[in-house]
Amino acid sequence: MSFARPARCLFCSFSRAATPVTRIPRRQFHPATALLNEKPKVPDINASKTQAVNTSQPEKKPELKPEDFKEYTEEEKAALAKEYSKAQMDAVAAGEAAIDPKDLADQFNPRQDPLHFRYLDDFSVIEPVIDRHVRNPQSNTDYNWKPKSEEDFAEDLGKYIADMPDEADNIDFMRFLDEVRVTRGKEENELKPHSALVPELFGPGETVDEPRIEEQKSAFERGEKERSRVAEEMSEGHQNLLMTTGYTSSQAQNIRTKVLVSHSVVNQTRLGKIRRQYCLAVAGNQKGLLGIGESKSDEGTDANIQAKARAIRNMQPVPRYENRTVYGDLTGKVGAVELKLMHRPPGFGLRVQYLIWEMCRAAGIRDLSARVNRSRNPMNTVKATYKALMSQRDPEEIARARGKKIVDVRKVYYANQV
Repeated sequence: MSFARPARCLFCSFSRAATPVTRIPRRQFHPATALLNEKPKVPDINASKTQAVNTSQPEKKPELKPEDFKEYTEEEKAALAKEYSKAQMDAVAAGEAAIDPKDLADQFNPRQDPLHFRYLDDFSVIEPVIDRHVRNPQSNTDYNWKPKSEEDFAEDLGKYIADMPDEADNIDFMRFLDEVRVTRGKEENELKPHSALVPELFGPGETVDEPRIEEQKSAFERGEKERSRVAEEMSEGHQNLLMTTGYTSSQAQNIRTKVLVSHSVVNQTRLGKIRRQYCLAVAGNQKGLLGIGESKSDEGTDANIQAKARAIRNMQPVPRYENRTVYGDLTGKVGAVELKLMHRPPGFGLRVQYLIWEMCRAAGIRDLSARVNRSRNPMNTVKATYKALMSQRDPEEIARARGKKIVDVRKVYYANQV
C-alpha cells in the first residue's frame, strides 16, 4: 500500500468541495457489492410450515393370548412326519407339552415402544444374507462347460430380436442382458452351482437316525488311518528318528526341544576358510528325561534339525526328588566352567541362568538354584550342567549298598529335614 494515496485522497476532498467534477469510479476493497441495505428477495416463512412434526402415534398391534397358541392338528402332524423322524416328532411333542401357552403369550408379545421392529418374521423364507446357505446338489455340476464365443452371443441376440414384440423398449433389451448366459452346458451349473463352501449335513447313505460312516468304524481302523496319514506327512528324517527311538508321533510332539547355542565355525584348509554352522540343542519330555545334541552343517536350518534329533536320541533319565528337584547339591566342571546345583524346598522355583533354566524345564525340575564360577562359556555351561545332573546317586542304591534302610540314608542326605 502506498503512503501517497491517503494524501492524494485528502487533497481531492478539498478540491471536490471547491469545484464539483464528475466522480471517477475507483476500485473497491471487496469484489462483491454492498448488500447491507438490500432487502431479502424471499420473504420469511413460518417455521411451523417448514418443519413437519410427526404427531401420529405408532400403530398398536394386538396382544397375544394363550388361545392363539393352539396345538398341532392331525393334518399338521402328518405333514411334519414326512420331514422329521419319529424320535424328532416325539421331541417336538414333549416340547409342546412342557411349554405353557400363558408363558408364550407373556414373553412373545410384540413390543409397543417407539423402537419396536416394523416386521414379524415367521422364518418361512431363507434370507441369503443372514441365514445359512443351502448347498445345491452336486448333480448341477457340469465338468464339460465352455464359455460362449462371440458367434454364440450374436446368435442369441438374433433369436431374441426375432422373438421380440414390435413395440419393444429399453426394458426388453435390459431383460435380455439379465437373462443371457455366458457358458455352454448345463443351465444349473451357471445359475445354481454346487458350492464347496457350504458344508453338507450328511454324507451319502447317512440320515438323522443312522450315525455317520466315520463313527461306525472301529477305533483300530481310525487309528490306522491316522497313522498312515501322519506317516505320509512326515519327512524321511522324522520317520528314521521314530524308528530309532521307538517313540510314536504323539510322544515325539510332546518332547520339548530348544537350541541353546548357535554360532558359526571356520575350518582352515588348503582351499581356504570353510565356514559352517554349529548348534547345541537340548531335549526332554518334562518327566525326567533329558538329552543334549551337537551338529554342524553348511545350512543353519539343517544344523538345528540335526541337533534336535540327536538330543532326542541321547535322552537319559535324570533322578528327581519328589519329581521337582535334585538329590542334594551337585557340582560339574567342563573346561574352565565350574558350577554348583543346589536343591531347594517346594515353591522355590528356578533361580538359575537362562541356559540351566531351559534344561531344567525340559527335564521337569521345578525347584533349583545354581551358581556358575569362573568361565561362563555357553557351550561348556550346558555340558557341565548335564554332567552334574547325570552324576546324581540314587539314595535307594546307596541304601542297598550299605545294607541300611532308606530312612537312614535320607536323614544323612537332608540333615534330619525329612
